[in-house]
Amino acid sequence: MDSAAAQRKSKYAFLTLPNYSLIAVSNAVEPLRMANRVLGQDVYEWSIVSLDGRPVPASSGLELTPTIALEKLGKVEILFVCGGINVRDAVTQPLLTVLRRLADRGLALGALCTGGYALARAGLLDNYRATIHWENLQAVREEFPRVRISDQVFSIDRERYTCSGGTAPLDLMLNLIQVKLGPRVSQLVSEQFVLERVRNDQDRQYVPLRAQVGVSHRSLIKVAQLMEEHIEKPLSLDKIARATGLSRRQIERLFRRHLNCVPKRYYLEMRLRRARELLLQTSMPIMDITTSCGFQSPPHFSKCYRSHFGHPPSAERQVQKSGIVAASKPLR
Repeated sequence: MDSAAAQRKSKYAFLTLPNYSLIAVSNAVEPLRMANRVLGQDVYEWSIVSLDGRPVPASSGLELTPTIALEKLGKVEILFVCGGINVRDAVTQPLLTVLRRLADRGLALGALCTGGYALARAGLLDNYRATIHWENLQAVREEFPRVRISDQVFSIDRERYTCSGGTAPLDLMLNLIQVKLGPRVSQLVSEQFVLERVRNDQDRQYVPLRAQVGVSHRSLIKVAQLMEEHIEKPLSLDKIARATGLSRRQIERLFRRHLNCVPKRYYLEMRLRRARELLLQTSMPIMDITTSCGFQSPPHFSKCYRSHFGHPPSAERQVQKSGIVAASKPLR
């Protein structure tokens, strides 16, 4: 651990919008608390804030206290905008004005769950890589074409720190803890929360197929489900066609129109994602993973894996051990 870094306190603030996600905020605050606990000293401080200083109801109806007014906050390293449901209604002109003013002062800004929508509306994510909850991905892509929106669990791009909802803020904070205090402290914190592994910014959030294509496309969903049920022994497209009552041409047209890929590619990427989960979350030998994910041989598996992820399966576990991502710009 960097003892000098441990001497410097880091303070984060969480600006709660109406109907914010309480689980997202909790998963951001708790790693900071636990880092202080495992170190036996207060390395992190945090504040819950609102524009007027009054507690804001979360989507669950609960409120966090103490909550202070943003104008009384003082100096912080990062201010996270915390969103949830109905985020459009929560983004007001006074909020946008405040966020722009803070950005002009050089404050690093972040967002949890749908809080990225507020930053995008304020023009503060233009030409930045950013992440938002999967339910809002397509809408944000269309409404804010200058934002380099991604489906990653979280994104760190210069002085912008954005993440999806749910447990994603936990991964973001663990990565920031590693940047400041080293891998050992981050590991100790993750162990306290019974995590199998810490995700990095190469991990993608899971986006249900129904959310990508809509519930009305039942034929496409049925094909994808059939593929998922046959990972170890992949089915040919002809067998999938017979099982679903569709023709090969119909299936190909569905995938091209709604997923912008061919069925073979979608099936391959599904198997590669499963392989990566097994590499990172189990101690299974690569030979066994090769078989269980339907690849013909280890060389074939390695070639496909490298092409998709940028490194071979044999390197994945080493990447995970050392690969909690560093911020692209040092924290101030």
